[in-house]
Amino acid sequence: MIKYNPKNWYRLIFALHKSDTLRILWKEMLYIAAFSTALTYVVLEYGSHIEILDRLTAVYSLVGFVISLLLVFRTNTAYDRWWEGRKKWGCFVNDSRNFAIKLSALLKDEEERAYFKRMIPNFIFAAKEHLREGVHFEELNLTEEELKVLSQKDHVPNAITRRMYARIVALKQAGKITEEEFIILDKNMNSFLDQLGGCERIKNTPIPFSYMMFLKKFIIMYITTLPLAFVSVFGYYAALISTFVFYVLVSMEVLAEEIEDPFGTDDNDLPTEGLSVKIRDNVEEIFDDRD
Repeated sequence: MIKYNPKNWYRLIFALHKSDTLRILWKEMLYIAAFSTALTYVVLEYGSHIEILDRLTAVYSLVGFVISLLLVFRTNTAYDRWWEGRKKWGCFVNDSRNFAIKLSALLKDEEERAYFKRMIPNFIFAAKEHLREGVHFEELNLTEEELKVLSQKDHVPNAITRRMYARIVALKQAGKITEEEFIILDKNMNSFLDQLGGCERIKNTPIPFSYMMFLKKFIIMYITTLPLAFVSVFGYYAALISTFVFYVLVSMEVLAEEIEDPFGTDDNDLPTEGLSVKIRDNVEEIFDDRD
């Protein structure tokens, strides 16, 4: 995720980052400019006598308004997914702290403390990569036995949670924690999986295909025929207008596509790497604190 100062207008206006849509769309803009220029030439040379062309401006203004409404809905839907993902990861931060604080206060055995000190961050790092392409075991702090077992699992975060839950059950059976304390810890364990399930729902439920296909086709049809509405007024400048409108409309769609899956590694995705490191540092600090 890109960190920036929202008050620095000049830097934001003139910055060209690799996620900037101008870098992404410049080839398509050249194609649209060439096509619009060719269409404008044909209309000026062979179709300038067609009276209906003078009346298309109002029609295209209305169609443009409809497209803007669709893009607003599209952008809001994508941002809702991004923001919900951020709230889920905020819950990961809070739940891991709560879980670590309670265990740190309840457990006196160094082996038990060291186990949960490792496994809570392991769950977070496994969840981070599970929402991408797969778990990177080199990021996890595992014993040889744990690595051998977990590397055979399809859903590593589930497997890590199960091992932690089994450990807590064993602590209760050994009398090291009470029934009431077990119930409190159980709520934190359930919350871990609830938040992960919410993130999986966001990742595995894209915008309906028919809606995406219609919007993209609608935008392209609108842009490629836009010179017809402006050629009688602006002449060859209609090609420039079409290219600029293409840049604006398609940029909104490209940005929505980037943030609707917020758990990846794109520049505008959630900072899950930093959040995972923060959670690990917080958990280690909590278990190391003896005051």
